[in-house]
Amino acid sequence: MRVIDVQERRARLAERHRLLPGCRTDDLPRLVEDLVGLHSSDPVTVYLSAAVRMRTPSLAAVSAALYEDRSLVRHHAMRRTLWVATPAVVRVVHAAATRLLVGPERRRTLAMLAASGVADPEDWLAGARNLVLEDLETHGPSTARDLGRRVPALARPLALASATQEQPTQAAHTRVLLNLGFAGDVLRVAPTGSWVNGAYRYAVASAWLPGGLGEQDAAPAEAALADAYLRRFGPASALDLQWWAGWTKGTTTRALGACGAVPVQLEQGRGWLAAGDEGAPAAEPWVAALPGLDPTTMGWKERDWYLPAAAADAFDRNGNAGPTLWVDGRVVGAWAQARDGRLVTHWFEPVPAARREELAERLAALAAVIGDTRFSVRFPGRIQPRLLAAAG
Repeated sequence: MRVIDVQERRARLAERHRLLPGCRTDDLPRLVEDLVGLHSSDPVTVYLSAAVRMRTPSLAAVSAALYEDRSLVRHHAMRRTLWVATPAVVRVVHAAATRLLVGPERRRTLAMLAASGVADPEDWLAGARNLVLEDLETHGPSTARDLGRRVPALARPLALASATQEQPTQAAHTRVLLNLGFAGDVLRVAPTGSWVNGAYRYAVASAWLPGGLGEQDAAPAEAALADAYLRRFGPASALDLQWWAGWTKGTTTRALGACGAVPVQLEQGRGWLAAGDEGAPAAEPWVAALPGLDPTTMGWKERDWYLPAAAADAFDRNGNAGPTLWVDGRVVGAWAQARDGRLVTHWFEPVPAARREELAERLAALAAVIGDTRFSVRFPGRIQPRLLAAAG
């Protein structure tokens, strides 16, 4: 069994995730496919994860790919979260991951309808689905609020489970849109505000994307997704893949076998490579300043090989990564945008002055892309409050 050490894993990461200056590209679909997809739970991530890997960083180019030529699409996928990927990859992840969510979410919505006094939840939900799709087909991309205003029947409040005496509610159209999204009938498209805004319009999937999300079979899609992950993130453990894809252990084992994954020995135990992936890139020095939820930082469940113990506060308690600073394949620091727009830093361990200067250059380039925009990190690491407090 081939042995792959930490140094090779870090060299692979730098090259395959386009973190080396010579690997940058302005071909956004190719860039995103080289990461499988970009996290979109925080809208800022999509833009900044792309920008740090572009030869000529451009927020306008990212928006054009998303909302003009539609070479990138936003959709619920792995781990129930929003991602941005190419149409081809979105169709794969829809079959391999998203459709698994349809049944549970539908049952949850039916239970909420019943608890809110709807006599026939099945019939109500079927009718609501048709009303939403008909309205979107007539009016085009719309916000949930627009739908609630145009179709008053969908504004019905649904009771949410709560441990407090005051029971919170959610408008029915919000739940209907969520169900339609998991089913692949609607997509989240342009936001209502700027690039940092996470309030999206909704569109009928087949109207926004010719052919919609398709009807691929689950098993080959699972194999294709496992193979794509290993080619971008491998070597990785089975636990890494299981966590990243949001699968069960059985699905993960089946997908590894179906894609022909090859076992290798890692310092932490057994790992897997994609079939035919024998290349070992030459290591070279590199640094990176990555945004919160960047796919590189969020690519593995087992993180000891790139996340020193001292850097654990770069993540929140649920394992979500805030903005990070990297040197030669290790997280060494964190950064944040202060109230006055400055990008301020914290070091988890001593970093040589020359490498700090390199990172300062990366942050300056990032600040130029961000410009006068101010944003909040949706899932800040535990270090973020302290970092911002120190910045004043």
